[in-house]
Amino acid sequence: MSIDRREFLRTSAAAAAGLSLTTSTAEAADVLPVSGSQTSVAPLARPVVIASGNGLRGVAKAYEMIAKGSDPLDAIVAGVNIQELDPEDQSVGLGGLPNEEGVVQLDASCMHGPTRRAGAVASLEGIATPSLVAKAVMDYTDHILLVGPGAKKFALNMGFKEQDLLTNKSRQDWLRWKARLNANDNWLDHDDDISIKFSTGTINMNAVTASGDIASVTTTSGLAWKLPGRVGDSPIVGAGQYCDNTVGAAGSTGRGEANIKVCGAFLAVEFMRQGMAPEQALMKVMERVIAMTERRLLNDRGRPYFDLHFYALSKDGRYSSATAYQGGQFAVANEKGARLEDSAYLFKREERPARR
Repeated sequence: MSIDRREFLRTSAAAAAGLSLTTSTAEAADVLPVSGSQTSVAPLARPVVIASGNGLRGVAKAYEMIAKGSDPLDAIVAGVNIQELDPEDQSVGLGGLPNEEGVVQLDASCMHGPTRRAGAVASLEGIATPSLVAKAVMDYTDHILLVGPGAKKFALNMGFKEQDLLTNKSRQDWLRWKARLNANDNWLDHDDDISIKFSTGTINMNAVTASGDIASVTTTSGLAWKLPGRVGDSPIVGAGQYCDNTVGAAGSTGRGEANIKVCGAFLAVEFMRQGMAPEQALMKVMERVIAMTERRLLNDRGRPYFDLHFYALSKDGRYSSATAYQGGQFAVANEKGARLEDSAYLFKREERPARR
């Protein structure tokens, strides 16, 4: 079949114009690279702030600050400070449940996407806001992680005020736990107590601004009744939190020992770099966690006795959370306001084995 030369040129020009229009539109809408040569174009939905379920007040504050032009890391650190300074939240900061000796030891880490910098502290005593100390490590030193007495000395030199972090409520919980360790010791058991707390709680928060800058932070008092000096995943950059300003951010709460072995936050961001959506990336990370879990922590069906919560957002404003078991929630703040949403999960609630 013959082709008219003029028609060929007219059709080619129109196709070229259409290609040019498509490319410019994709660039304006933030194109994320995916596997192969494809691209995924998502409508802009920024800024977005996400956090663990205890961060509902925090994401609202951080979103408000970002909307007014604040740096994303400044905003989310201010957000987690709410929980760090709340004595009723026994998983972070003031009032956190102590180690087996009755001492509150705090961990935190943060990352700033635009400058590619990070800071962290571990086993910090006497300072209620370890997230701010971690940020000070990032801002004022050439180091990333300070621990124990060195972290405390640094904080005091930076002007942070020392205080007793053990509230009466947390002290009483520690005494109840201690009394039940040995029925034959000289401590009286509290038989009227319903249960003994075994907190693994933490707060993780991640944000992306309207212009696409990203930050992440995680802070915790760690596992209740832990051995002195125990450090979980929260202060480990790449485990408890991680961000890459070209891709997104991720973080976790729950059993840190399980997450450290897979560098869960880093892995989630890398999966997103390969083109996975946040939910898909987090589900893959959860599967990796279970695959790397020792046999004593799994039941006969390969289900873990523990849970772990992951959170992730991508540069284009997509976000998700995932858990091993049904029932998890996480906090979100965007143009629709601050709210709790349900987390994705691998297993139904009734499949969770009883704690051993």
